Amino acid sequence: MEAGNLKEIYLAGGCFWGTEKYFASIPGVVKTDVGYANGDTENPTYQEVCHNNTGHAETVRVFYDPGRIRLEFILKLYYDVIDPVSVNRQGNDIGRQYRTGIYYVDEGDVPTLKKSLEELQGKYDRPVAVEMLPLRNYYLAEKYHQGYLDKNPGGYCHIGAEKFEKARVAKEEL
Repeated sequence: MEAGNLKEIYLAGGCFWGTEKYFASIPGVVKTDVGYANGDTENPTYQEVCHNNTGHAETVRVFYDPGRIRLEFILKLYYDVIDPVSVNRQGNDIGRQYRTGIYYVDEGDVPTLKKSLEELQGKYDRPVAVEMLPLRNYYLAEKYHQGYLDKNPGGYCHIGAEKFEKARVAKEEL
């Protein structure tokens, strides 16, 4: 597949170790990496993001083949592994860097994103805390964070093993 045929979306869902493994498991997702998005510091380190109030969110960059999977389906799977009403927290991870967010690079995705978030809000009595913003910046995380749970199978993850299996077999009828 040519890179020009792929689309990308940036999804923040707590600790990026598990969210990357989850998205990388989904058929139609071609490539993922982890980094720091929409913060106020250039080229932050993990330590800076955790301790220096950089404003960045731990984020997974998802490249997908729109001929195999639609953005709506990716979002549905995303909502399945986050607590969308939790503010600056997912699982045991607490802090602004663990907020939930959808960061887009294609203005054409905005109607889909808005509709998806409106439908999600309809399922909750409390406000959904998933921010939806254009991507302002994204800096790749350190190499040891890339594919972390594949390299460290016993590593911490707020996503249960059953969700990884669900992602691996997820199929969408296009």
